[in-house]
Amino acid sequence: MTSSAAVHPTAVVEPGAVVGAGASIGPFAVIGPEVVLGDGVVVHSHAVITGRTELGARTQVFPFANVGAVPQDLKYRGEPSRLVVGSDTVIREHATLHAGTEGGGMLTRVGNRCLLMVGTHIAHDCIVGDNVIFANNATLAGHVHIGDNVILGGLSAVHQWVRIGDHAFIGGMSGVENDVIPFGSVIGNRARLGGLNLVGLRRANYPREEIHALRAAYRALFAGEGVLATRVAALEADAGDSVLVGRLVAFLKAGGDRAITTPRERETDAE
Repeated sequence: MTSSAAVHPTAVVEPGAVVGAGASIGPFAVIGPEVVLGDGVVVHSHAVITGRTELGARTQVFPFANVGAVPQDLKYRGEPSRLVVGSDTVIREHATLHAGTEGGGMLTRVGNRCLLMVGTHIAHDCIVGDNVIFANNATLAGHVHIGDNVILGGLSAVHQWVRIGDHAFIGGMSGVENDVIPFGSVIGNRARLGGLNLVGLRRANYPREEIHALRAAYRALFAGEGVLATRVAALEADAGDSVLVGRLVAFLKAGGDRAITTPRERETDAE
């Protein structure tokens, strides 16, 4: 532990823990022996960080969060799996983030500049990108992959093995059991596509012509003729130099363990 770290006298920092320069550990916080805290990390009172957990620089952990605990997976047998959280991420009260398992690459990862609001749960072996926002009580089951710039609404839940593409928006109280395309906007129980996340696309400053190309691709994908594989192949052939359509096609071609979330019948407008 560096001499510049500020540790409250009631905090427990177990021998072996690495605490970076300028870090702050509040009253009654507990830091386990294999934890690594980057420079400037702030651990507020009563937070618990255990296991083989690494927090990047300037990340904050608020009271009563539990970060790095063993997974809620009956197959877990004590293997030395890890949890890695990036820089400038905020983990709010009562959030739970669990380490990985042998069946998922031994790693759970959360990216940079994420906001994980009260009661967020990130299960074992999840991979979460950068600039992601989880509203209160958003929940991921095991092995979920979340792209960059994704927003999960409050009380939403994502089924295990689901992939959610970049810039997708998940409405509050949604149950997501199938993959969500990049830039998609879904809501409902079970969640169905309601169009593209146009607000997110505009906030990200994508050019108007790129958004128009993506809207056309969305309509072709979900209102076109033939099976899904045929429509994806047609999208790829017609994508030209559109970056957004290219990313959509790449997501679809990569495949996964779950089906693709689709619109309800006749709901194929991209708005």
